[in-house]
Amino acid sequence: MHETPYSGRFEDGAHLFALRVYFEDTDAGGVVYHASYLRFMERARSDMMRVAGIDQRGTMERGEGNYVVTGMTIRYRAPARLDDELIIVSRVGNMRGALCVVHQRVMRGTETVAEAEVSVALVGPDGRPKRQPRHWIETFERLNGRTIERDGLN
Repeated sequence: MHETPYSGRFEDGAHLFALRVYFEDTDAGGVVYHASYLRFMERARSDMMRVAGIDQRGTMERGEGNYVVTGMTIRYRAPARLDDELIIVSRVGNMRGALCVVHQRVMRGTETVAEAEVSVALVGPDGRPKRQPRHWIETFERLNGRTIERDGLN
C-alpha cells in the first residue's frame, strides 16, 4: 500500500496547513513549548513552496541556493495544548530582490494562537543573498491573486 503524505492547500490567497499537537510538541504541563511554533511554521512554509510548485530541493541540489530565515517577529496570543488541531495560515507579503516576507498565523478554529512575520532571503551556495527567480515571484502573485510589492523586478 502506498500512502501520500499530507499536503496543505491554497485558499483565497493563503496557504493552509493543518497539524495536530503531539506530546513531543509540549512542555511538562501539556502546553505547546514556545519553540515548537517555529517548527510548525517552518513546515507550513516548506509545504507552501512545494504546493506552489517551487522545487526547493532541486534548487539546492543544482547549487542554485536556498532560503534562510533572516528575521522573525512572533507574538503568542493563547496557549495551544496537547491534541489540539491547528491550522497554520501563511501568506506571502513583499518580495524584493533576495528577500521574501511571509505572514503566518497559528489558528485553533477561529482563535489566533500565535502570529509571526518571517523574513527569508534566498542565498547562493556562497551564503550571499541572491535575487529570487522571477517565476517564483510570479507564482506567488498568481496564487495571492494580487501583485506583490517588489523592487526592480517589473
